[in-house]
Amino acid sequence: MLPFRSEIRNSPSQPTIKIFLSDESLDERIKKHLEHFKEVESIEIRESVGQNRANENITVFLNEDADLDKMKQAIDSSLWWYFEEDLVD
Repeated sequence: MLPFRSEIRNSPSQPTIKIFLSDESLDERIKKHLEHFKEVESIEIRESVGQNRANENITVFLNEDADLDKMKQAIDSSLWWYFEEDLVD
């Protein structure tokens, strides 16, 4: 099982990136890890609605001028690095 999955959500009000972790106990740690991106406006941990989803997700709200696709790639890369480092420790 993969440690996380991310999705772009293009809402009319503000595009977001949702991150679903396989281990929800890491939500707060991952939230703190993602706060270092200057393109991130805010991050919330929310309950998920829908089938085949985790109970919670991390919703990343980006600044207006941020490139959504580039940010998803940057966040995914950062999370892969985070989980690889975590597995080594």
